Amino acid sequence: MRLDEVPMPAPGPGHVLAQVLTVQPSVTEAQLAFGIRTLAFEKIKKRLETEAPVQLFGHEYCVRVVEVGEGVTRFKPGDRVAARAKLPCQQCPLCLDGRSAMCRKGPIIGFQLPGCFCEFAVLPEIALTLLDDRISNSEAACLQSLSDSVASVETAALQLGDTVVFYGQGSMGLECMQIARVSGAGRIITVDVRPEACQVSKDLGADYALNAAETDPVEAIKELTNGNGADVVFECAGGSPKQGMSGTRTVTQAIDSVRSGGKLIGVSWFGSPFEVDIDLLRERSLRYLFPDISTLAHLEHTVGLVASGRVRLKPTITHVLEGIGKVPEAFEITANKGKFKAINPAQVVICA
Repeated sequence: MRLDEVPMPAPGPGHVLAQVLTVQPSVTEAQLAFGIRTLAFEKIKKRLETEAPVQLFGHEYCVRVVEVGEGVTRFKPGDRVAARAKLPCQQCPLCLDGRSAMCRKGPIIGFQLPGCFCEFAVLPEIALTLLDDRISNSEAACLQSLSDSVASVETAALQLGDTVVFYGQGSMGLECMQIARVSGAGRIITVDVRPEACQVSKDLGADYALNAAETDPVEAIKELTNGNGADVVFECAGGSPKQGMSGTRTVTQAIDSVRSGGKLIGVSWFGSPFEVDIDLLRERSLRYLFPDISTLAHLEHTVGLVASGRVRLKPTITHVLEGIGKVPEAFEITANKGKFKAINPAQVVICA
Protein backbone atom coordinates (compact mmCIF):
# COMPACT_ATOMS: atom_id res chain seq x y z
CA MET A 1 0.00 0.00 0.00
CA ARG A 2 1.09 3.55 -0.59
CA LEU A 3 -0.40 6.97 0.18
CA ASP A 4 -0.45 9.51 -2.66
CA GLU A 5 -1.51 13.14 -3.06
CA VAL A 6 -3.87 13.34 -6.05
CA PRO A 7 -5.97 16.16 -7.53
CA MET A 8 -9.37 16.78 -5.99
CA PRO A 9 -11.90 14.81 -8.07
CA ALA A 10 -15.03 16.42 -9.52
CA PRO A 11 -18.46 14.75 -9.55
CA GLY A 12 -19.83 13.89 -12.99
CA PRO A 13 -23.51 13.51 -13.89
CA GLY A 14 -25.36 11.29 -11.41
CA HIS A 15 -22.47 11.38 -8.91
CA VAL A 16 -21.58 13.20 -5.69
CA LEU A 17 -18.27 14.38 -4.28
CA ALA A 18 -18.08 13.28 -0.65
CA GLN A 19 -15.73 13.70 2.29
CA VAL A 20 -14.92 10.35 3.85
CA LEU A 21 -15.75 10.21 7.56
CA THR A 22 -15.24 6.56 8.53
CA VAL A 23 -14.24 3.55 6.43
CA GLN A 24 -13.43 -0.09 7.17
CA PRO A 25 -11.92 -2.92 5.10
CA SER A 26 -14.29 -5.81 4.58
CA VAL A 27 -13.06 -9.27 5.51
CA THR A 28 -12.96 -10.08 1.78
CA GLU A 29 -10.80 -7.03 1.08
CA ALA A 30 -8.46 -7.95 3.93
CA GLN A 31 -8.05 -11.45 2.50
CA LEU A 32 -7.34 -10.08 -0.98
CA ALA A 33 -4.81 -7.60 0.40
CA PHE A 34 -2.84 -10.51 1.86
CA GLY A 35 -3.11 -12.64 -1.28
CA ILE A 36 -5.72 -15.08 0.07
CA ARG A 37 -8.05 -16.60 -2.52
CA THR A 38 -11.62 -15.41 -2.14
CA LEU A 39 -14.25 -13.47 -4.10
CA ALA A 40 -12.78 -11.59 -7.13
CA PHE A 41 -9.23 -12.85 -6.51
CA GLU A 42 -8.33 -13.21 -10.21
CA LYS A 43 -9.92 -9.87 -11.15
CA ILE A 44 -8.01 -7.99 -8.46
CA LYS A 45 -4.79 -9.82 -9.32
CA LYS A 46 -5.16 -8.78 -12.97
CA ARG A 47 -5.81 -5.15 -12.04
CA LEU A 48 -2.69 -5.08 -9.89
CA GLU A 49 -0.62 -6.67 -12.66
CA THR A 50 -1.86 -4.32 -15.41
CA GLU A 51 -2.85 -1.04 -13.72
CA ALA A 52 -0.82 -0.58 -10.52
CA PRO A 53 -0.68 1.78 -8.77
CA VAL A 54 -4.47 1.60 -8.60
CA GLN A 55 -6.98 2.72 -5.97
CA LEU A 56 -8.67 -0.38 -4.55
CA PHE A 57 -11.12 -1.37 -1.81
CA GLY A 58 -13.16 0.72 0.60
CA HIS A 59 -16.83 -0.16 0.00
CA GLU A 60 -17.92 -0.02 3.66
CA TYR A 61 -18.03 3.63 4.68
CA CYS A 62 -19.83 6.72 5.94
CA VAL A 63 -19.33 9.98 4.00
CA ARG A 64 -20.61 13.56 3.95
CA VAL A 65 -21.74 15.04 0.62
CA VAL A 66 -19.67 18.07 -0.41
CA GLU A 67 -20.88 18.69 -3.96
CA VAL A 68 -23.47 17.13 -6.28
CA GLY A 69 -23.14 16.53 -9.99
CA GLU A 70 -25.65 17.20 -12.73
CA GLY A 71 -28.93 15.33 -12.33
CA VAL A 72 -28.47 14.42 -8.64
CA THR A 73 -31.78 15.04 -6.87
CA ARG A 74 -31.77 12.88 -3.72
CA PHE A 75 -28.88 14.51 -1.86
CA LYS A 76 -27.46 17.94 -1.06
CA PRO A 77 -24.18 19.20 0.42
CA GLY A 78 -23.96 18.39 4.12
CA ASP A 79 -25.95 15.13 3.96
CA ARG A 80 -24.40 12.10 5.63
CA VAL A 81 -24.81 8.97 3.53
CA ALA A 82 -23.81 5.32 3.39
CA ALA A 83 -23.86 2.98 0.41
CA ARG A 84 -24.30 -0.46 -1.04
CA ALA A 85 -21.37 -1.86 -3.00
CA LYS A 86 -22.69 -3.92 -5.92
CA LEU A 87 -24.40 -1.79 -8.58
CA PRO A 88 -26.50 -2.68 -11.64
CA CYS A 89 -24.84 -2.24 -15.02
CA GLN A 90 -27.93 -0.38 -16.38
CA GLN A 91 -27.29 -1.88 -19.83
CA CYS A 92 -28.13 -5.61 -19.72
CA PRO A 93 -31.57 -7.04 -20.60
CA LEU A 94 -32.49 -7.37 -16.91
CA CYS A 95 -31.69 -3.72 -16.21
CA LEU A 96 -33.46 -2.51 -19.34
CA ASP A 97 -36.47 -4.65 -18.39
CA GLY A 98 -36.82 -2.94 -15.02
CA ARG A 99 -35.26 -5.81 -13.06
CA SER A 100 -31.92 -4.25 -12.18
CA ALA A 101 -31.97 -5.86 -8.72
CA MET A 102 -31.23 -9.16 -10.49
CA CYS A 103 -28.26 -7.79 -12.47
CA ARG A 104 -24.87 -9.39 -11.74
CA LYS A 105 -22.88 -7.59 -14.46
CA GLY A 106 -22.48 -4.20 -12.80
CA PRO A 107 -19.40 -2.81 -11.03
CA ILE A 108 -18.52 -3.05 -7.34
CA ILE A 109 -17.36 0.04 -5.48
CA GLY A 110 -13.75 -0.51 -4.40
CA PHE A 111 -13.20 -3.27 -6.98
CA GLN A 112 -14.05 -1.86 -10.41
CA LEU A 113 -14.89 1.64 -9.11
CA PRO A 114 -12.72 3.69 -6.71
CA GLY A 115 -13.59 3.17 -3.06
CA CYS A 116 -13.18 5.25 0.07
CA PHE A 117 -9.70 4.68 1.43
CA CYS A 118 -9.14 8.36 0.70
CA GLU A 119 -10.12 11.79 2.02
CA PHE A 120 -12.57 12.64 -0.78
CA ALA A 121 -14.40 10.26 -3.12
CA VAL A 122 -16.74 10.50 -6.11
CA LEU A 123 -19.66 8.11 -5.66
CA PRO A 124 -22.73 7.24 -7.78
CA GLU A 125 -26.04 8.53 -6.45
CA ILE A 126 -27.72 5.18 -7.10
CA ALA A 127 -25.47 3.57 -4.45
CA LEU A 128 -26.33 5.92 -1.61
CA THR A 129 -28.91 6.31 1.13
CA LEU A 130 -29.47 9.14 3.60
CA LEU A 131 -28.57 8.45 7.22
CA ASP A 132 -30.64 9.00 10.33
CA ASP A 133 -29.06 11.35 12.91
CA ARG A 134 -29.36 8.57 15.51
CA ILE A 135 -26.77 6.52 13.59
CA SER A 136 -23.10 7.27 14.32
CA ASN A 137 -20.42 7.43 11.64
CA SER A 138 -18.99 4.13 12.92
CA GLU A 139 -22.35 2.39 12.77
CA ALA A 140 -23.00 3.83 9.30
CA ALA A 141 -19.78 2.28 7.98
CA CYS A 142 -21.27 -1.12 8.87
CA LEU A 143 -24.52 -0.64 6.93
CA GLN A 144 -23.25 -2.08 3.65
CA SER A 145 -22.42 -5.36 5.37
CA LEU A 146 -25.70 -5.19 7.25
CA SER A 147 -27.64 -4.75 4.00
CA ASP A 148 -26.04 -7.96 2.69
CA SER A 149 -27.11 -9.66 5.92
CA VAL A 150 -30.68 -8.42 5.42
CA ALA A 151 -30.62 -9.95 1.93
CA SER A 152 -29.31 -13.22 3.39
CA VAL A 153 -32.13 -13.47 5.94
CA GLU A 154 -34.70 -12.53 3.30
CA THR A 155 -33.39 -15.39 1.13
CA ALA A 156 -34.02 -17.80 4.03
CA ALA A 157 -37.76 -16.91 4.05
CA LEU A 158 -38.03 -17.70 7.76
CA GLN A 159 -41.27 -19.06 9.17
CA LEU A 160 -42.47 -17.71 12.51
CA GLY A 161 -40.91 -19.71 15.33
CA ASP A 162 -38.19 -21.39 13.23
CA THR A 163 -35.18 -22.67 15.14
CA VAL A 164 -32.21 -21.01 13.45
CA VAL A 165 -28.49 -21.76 13.78
CA PHE A 166 -25.62 -19.46 12.83
CA TYR A 167 -22.13 -20.88 12.34
CA GLY A 168 -19.73 -17.98 12.80
CA GLN A 169 -20.28 -14.88 14.92
CA GLY A 170 -18.12 -12.36 13.16
CA SER A 171 -19.71 -9.18 11.87
CA MET A 172 -22.02 -10.79 9.28
CA GLY A 173 -22.92 -13.73 11.51
CA LEU A 174 -23.94 -11.37 14.30
CA GLU A 175 -25.84 -9.18 11.85
CA CYS A 176 -27.73 -12.12 10.35
CA MET A 177 -28.53 -13.38 13.83
CA GLN A 178 -30.02 -10.06 14.94
CA ILE A 179 -32.01 -9.63 11.74
CA ALA A 180 -33.41 -13.16 12.05
CA ARG A 181 -34.40 -12.36 15.65
CA VAL A 182 -36.50 -9.37 14.53
CA SER A 183 -37.85 -11.31 11.53
CA GLY A 184 -39.75 -13.97 13.44
CA ALA A 185 -37.15 -16.57 14.37
CA GLY A 186 -37.89 -18.71 17.42
CA ARG A 187 -34.91 -20.25 19.16
CA ILE A 188 -31.54 -18.87 18.02
CA ILE A 189 -28.39 -20.97 18.41
CA THR A 190 -24.98 -19.55 17.50
CA VAL A 191 -21.61 -21.24 17.11
CA ASP A 192 -18.09 -19.82 17.23
CA VAL A 193 -14.68 -20.83 18.54
CA ARG A 194 -13.81 -17.51 20.21
CA PRO A 195 -15.10 -16.80 23.73
CA GLU A 196 -15.40 -13.07 23.01
CA ALA A 197 -17.58 -13.72 19.93
CA CYS A 198 -19.80 -16.13 21.89
CA GLN A 199 -20.24 -13.53 24.64
CA VAL A 200 -21.20 -10.74 22.20
CA SER A 201 -23.60 -13.16 20.50
CA LYS A 202 -25.29 -13.91 23.81
CA ASP A 203 -25.44 -10.21 24.68
CA LEU A 204 -27.12 -9.43 21.35
CA GLY A 205 -29.90 -11.96 21.67
CA ALA A 206 -28.77 -15.53 21.01
CA ASP A 207 -30.60 -18.08 23.16
CA TYR A 208 -27.62 -20.42 23.09
CA ALA A 209 -24.03 -19.47 22.15
CA LEU A 210 -21.99 -22.65 21.64
CA ASN A 211 -18.20 -22.57 21.83
CA ALA A 212 -17.12 -25.14 19.23
CA ALA A 213 -13.64 -25.25 20.76
CA GLU A 214 -15.17 -26.78 23.88
CA THR A 215 -18.17 -28.78 22.65
CA ASP A 216 -19.39 -30.66 19.57
CA PRO A 217 -21.82 -28.14 18.05
CA VAL A 218 -23.68 -30.72 15.95
CA GLU A 219 -24.41 -32.92 18.94
CA ALA A 220 -25.40 -29.88 21.03
CA ILE A 221 -27.77 -28.63 18.34
CA LYS A 222 -29.33 -32.09 17.98
CA GLU A 223 -29.85 -32.24 21.74
CA LEU A 224 -31.48 -28.79 21.78
CA THR A 225 -33.86 -29.77 18.95
CA ASN A 226 -34.94 -33.21 20.21
CA GLY A 227 -32.71 -34.90 17.63
CA ASN A 228 -34.32 -33.17 14.65
CA GLY A 229 -31.85 -30.43 13.81
CA ALA A 230 -32.57 -26.76 13.12
CA ASP A 231 -35.09 -25.51 10.58
CA VAL A 232 -32.57 -23.11 9.02
CA VAL A 233 -28.77 -22.98 9.32
CA PHE A 234 -26.63 -20.01 8.23
CA GLU A 235 -23.00 -20.82 7.39
CA CYS A 236 -21.00 -17.62 8.07
CA ALA A 237 -17.64 -19.04 9.23
CA GLY A 238 -16.11 -20.68 6.15
CA GLY A 239 -13.03 -19.43 4.35
CA SER A 240 -9.27 -19.51 4.55
CA PRO A 241 -7.82 -21.00 7.76
CA LYS A 242 -4.87 -18.64 7.19
CA GLN A 243 -7.21 -15.83 8.27
CA GLY A 244 -8.61 -17.78 11.23
CA MET A 245 -11.69 -19.07 9.43
CA SER A 246 -12.98 -22.62 9.39
CA GLY A 247 -12.09 -23.76 5.88
CA THR A 248 -15.00 -25.98 4.78
CA ARG A 249 -15.52 -27.74 8.12
CA THR A 250 -18.51 -25.61 9.09
CA VAL A 251 -20.24 -26.44 5.81
CA THR A 252 -20.22 -30.11 6.81
CA GLN A 253 -21.34 -29.20 10.32
CA ALA A 254 -24.15 -27.03 8.94
CA ILE A 255 -25.41 -29.92 6.80
CA ASP A 256 -25.34 -32.22 9.81
CA SER A 257 -27.13 -29.61 11.97
CA VAL A 258 -30.19 -28.96 9.80
CA ARG A 259 -33.35 -31.05 9.91
CA SER A 260 -34.48 -33.04 6.89
CA GLY A 261 -36.32 -30.70 4.54
CA GLY A 262 -34.54 -27.72 6.08
CA LYS A 263 -32.56 -24.88 4.55
CA LEU A 264 -28.87 -23.99 4.49
CA ILE A 265 -27.90 -20.39 3.73
CA GLY A 266 -24.37 -20.10 2.35
CA VAL A 267 -23.06 -16.69 3.41
CA SER A 268 -19.30 -17.40 3.27
CA TRP A 269 -16.91 -17.07 0.33
CA PHE A 270 -14.32 -19.82 -0.11
CA GLY A 271 -12.11 -18.81 -3.03
CA SER A 272 -11.90 -22.29 -4.57
CA PRO A 273 -14.14 -25.32 -5.25
CA PHE A 274 -14.73 -28.01 -2.64
CA GLU A 275 -16.59 -31.31 -2.53
CA VAL A 276 -20.11 -31.63 -1.15
CA ASP A 277 -22.07 -34.87 -0.87
CA ILE A 278 -24.94 -33.85 -3.19
CA ASP A 279 -26.65 -37.24 -2.78
CA LEU A 280 -26.88 -36.61 0.97
CA LEU A 281 -28.55 -33.25 0.35
CA ARG A 282 -30.90 -34.92 -2.16
CA GLU A 283 -31.70 -37.80 0.18
CA ARG A 284 -32.61 -35.43 3.02
CA SER A 285 -34.43 -32.91 0.78
CA LEU A 286 -32.12 -30.12 1.88
CA ARG A 287 -32.03 -26.76 0.14
CA TYR A 288 -28.65 -25.01 -0.09
CA LEU A 289 -29.42 -21.38 -0.89
CA PHE A 290 -27.17 -18.41 -1.62
CA PRO A 291 -28.15 -14.84 -0.75
CA ASP A 292 -29.26 -12.35 -3.33
CA ILE A 293 -27.14 -9.21 -3.56
CA SER A 294 -28.42 -6.34 -1.48
CA THR A 295 -30.49 -3.64 -3.15
CA LEU A 296 -31.04 0.00 -2.27
CA ALA A 297 -34.25 -1.10 -0.52
CA HIS A 298 -32.24 -3.44 1.71
CA LEU A 299 -29.83 -0.62 2.54
CA GLU A 300 -32.67 1.77 3.36
CA HIS A 301 -34.18 -0.90 5.64
CA THR A 302 -30.91 -1.14 7.59
CA VAL A 303 -31.17 2.56 8.45
CA GLY A 304 -34.48 1.95 10.21
CA LEU A 305 -33.22 -1.18 11.96
CA VAL A 306 -30.18 0.56 13.46
CA ALA A 307 -31.80 3.94 14.16
CA SER A 308 -34.60 2.25 16.10
CA GLY A 309 -32.22 0.03 18.08
CA ARG A 310 -33.69 -3.21 16.73
CA VAL A 311 -30.23 -4.12 15.43
CA ARG A 312 -27.25 -3.10 17.58
CA LEU A 313 -23.89 -2.51 15.96
CA LYS A 314 -21.93 -0.63 18.63
CA PRO A 315 -21.06 -3.75 20.68
CA THR A 316 -19.40 -5.30 17.61
CA ILE A 317 -17.14 -2.30 16.83
CA THR A 318 -14.01 -3.10 18.81
CA HIS A 319 -11.16 -1.30 16.99
CA VAL A 320 -11.36 2.33 15.79
CA LEU A 321 -8.19 3.97 14.46
CA GLU A 322 -7.57 7.66 13.72
CA GLY A 323 -6.17 9.02 10.44
CA ILE A 324 -5.70 7.76 6.90
CA GLY A 325 -2.20 6.58 7.75
CA LYS A 326 -3.76 3.84 9.89
CA VAL A 327 -5.31 2.05 6.89
CA PRO A 328 -2.59 -0.66 6.73
CA GLU A 329 -3.09 -1.37 10.44
CA ALA A 330 -6.84 -1.69 9.90
CA PHE A 331 -6.17 -4.32 7.23
CA GLU A 332 -3.80 -6.19 9.56
CA ILE A 333 -6.38 -6.29 12.37
CA THR A 334 -9.24 -7.27 10.06
CA ALA A 335 -7.20 -10.05 8.46
CA ASN A 336 -6.33 -11.45 11.91
CA LYS A 337 -9.41 -10.78 14.02
CA GLY A 338 -8.78 -13.73 16.33
CA LYS A 339 -5.29 -12.48 17.21
CA PHE A 340 -6.57 -8.97 17.96
CA LYS A 341 -9.89 -10.10 19.52
CA ALA A 342 -11.79 -8.02 16.97
CA ILE A 343 -15.42 -8.69 16.07
CA ASN A 344 -16.19 -6.11 13.36
CA PRO A 345 -13.48 -5.08 10.88
CA ALA A 346 -11.16 -2.37 12.24
CA GLN A 347 -12.39 1.10 11.34
CA VAL A 348 -10.43 4.18 10.29
CA VAL A 349 -11.74 7.66 11.08
CA ILE A 350 -10.61 9.85 8.17
CA CYS A 351 -12.50 13.00 9.20
CA ALA A 352 -14.40 13.59 12.43
